[in-house]
Amino acid sequence: MPEPKRHDASGLSGLSGTSSTNATSGGPGPIAHGGNLREAAQRYGIALDAWLDLSTGINPHGYPVPPVPASAWHRLPEDGDGLAACAARYYGAPDAQHVLPTAGSQAAIRALPALLAPGVTAVAALTYGEYAPAFLQAGHPIVPLDTTLETLPENVTHAVVANPNNPTATRVEPERLLGWHAQLAARGGTLIVDEAFADALDDPPSVSVAQHVGREGLVVLRSPGKFFGLAGARCGFALAQPARLDALRRRLGAWTVSGPARHAVTHALGDQTWQRETRARLAADGARLVALLERHGFAPRATPLFAWVVDRRAHMLHQALAQRAVWTRLFPTPASLRFGLPGSEAAWRQFETALAHSLSALSPDRQ
Repeated sequence: MPEPKRHDASGLSGLSGTSSTNATSGGPGPIAHGGNLREAAQRYGIALDAWLDLSTGINPHGYPVPPVPASAWHRLPEDGDGLAACAARYYGAPDAQHVLPTAGSQAAIRALPALLAPGVTAVAALTYGEYAPAFLQAGHPIVPLDTTLETLPENVTHAVVANPNNPTATRVEPERLLGWHAQLAARGGTLIVDEAFADALDDPPSVSVAQHVGREGLVVLRSPGKFFGLAGARCGFALAQPARLDALRRRLGAWTVSGPARHAVTHALGDQTWQRETRARLAADGARLVALLERHGFAPRATPLFAWVVDRRAHMLHQALAQRAVWTRLFPTPASLRFGLPGSEAAWRQFETALAHSLSALSPDRQ
């Protein structure tokens, strides 16, 4: 088969497209996400259990949750159960008063904009698709964020950054983030840093700004859903000054995280042996995914949990893979695909076979 042309993904910090919505209007209709496997099965007429789901960046080898005690099901969740303190230790926050468990970091993303003073908000052009709609709904105008800038434009009051970014895998150094925070705080604004994919990196504290959340105008979001593979628990964390978390708590209401979820996440955050072994495994699997894609002519950007490739044939390749029961995450602008990790040797073989056959089906005159 002809070797696919390489497409360099450099210089994407100023892109004008978004993962699922227009960065300035919010876009019509529902926001697209990965993990919609039932929809794919119905659309392509393939049985659900035949699919290989690579459409998310969730660890396919999730944390082995210990048995849930009956009391977690029968009693109302209590804030003093140790979850916030455990999260503070794991994420490096000053203490438990700087941590608020939420129903996934998504709950905080939707609620926080309404607590901020009105102002222009900078959001990366290609990033998680929920940021811009949440701020637009709360009345904040959106402008693209160029992550290569040392100094933010003077008209920007707030900024939202995913670090590392989803789907481009771009990282912003903590020093730059703290510089942006200082600029925004001087304007009465806020910097929100979503570190959902930071846990899988070799040295998460080296890329995190969680230890600085005692500063006014800095919010960090963390999620056990990706690295720990506990997306179904719907538990996340907002890290910030206690006064800001009190306001967020009032807006979200009581009992936002269930007792069983609190039990599972508390155990996961405290299991250092599993964390150490899993980081090593994900590093190896992530490198394997990159090598596989490079063998087929792509130039991926990656974190240990996913790889992202820019290719003009992305839409056709997405469909061709789907016809072979491999579900990926398609992004329209730029035309690109995100691939998660296969979870078994059989899954790796299924993916590589489907990818090779799909690329062969895309003749040169269709590239």
